[in-house]
Amino acid sequence: MKVFVVGANGQIGQHLVHLLKESPEHTVRAMIRNEEQAKAFETIGVETRLADLEGSVEGIVEAARGCDAFVFTAGSGGHTGADKTILIDLDGAAKSIEAATILGIKRFIMVSAIQANNRENWGSMKYYMTAKHHADKILKKSGLTYTIIRPGGLLNEPGTGNVSIAEDLPTASIPREDVARTILATLTKENTFNRSFDLVSGEVQISDALNRV
Repeated sequence: MKVFVVGANGQIGQHLVHLLKESPEHTVRAMIRNEEQAKAFETIGVETRLADLEGSVEGIVEAARGCDAFVFTAGSGGHTGADKTILIDLDGAAKSIEAATILGIKRFIMVSAIQANNRENWGSMKYYMTAKHHADKILKKSGLTYTIIRPGGLLNEPGTGNVSIAEDLPTASIPREDVARTILATLTKENTFNRSFDLVSGEVQISDALNRV
């Protein structure tokens, strides 16, 4: 597969791009916002396209043309307001889903957030969780072959390769590197098609944990 990574310059996205670049099975195209980011990726031999989640659907369509799968790892970040959260985490996701549909790209992996499917557990992060919740619902209704991964609190420490995966897990944390590894392993794993699950650090290797989804 040629995998189109939306949010490639984010922390999970960067891990995923490097994993895809080294993969014997897949190739990667990074969607980025500006030429400076493009140069950084192209220096390490990664194909890029310029597009903006706050721009047009057509821009995303042209950037993704020729790819076989979408991975949406984009996020507005913890220091932005509700407006950016809605524009990136919700509408940006919706535009990406629309672009995939226009292009006939069926495989779509969404990086969501743990408990986004449970309104009663949203706490103080209601704008963010609302955006994730409704982006996930749009994807489920899209007709695309989706997988929704809901990771726990994200860490920058090295991944262990051991996780816990289930439909409903207590909130816990996970290294971003292990989220990226899980995305990679999920791409062609048919038992994860049209499924959603929580993801936190655990005691089971990623491949074995995904076998139990």
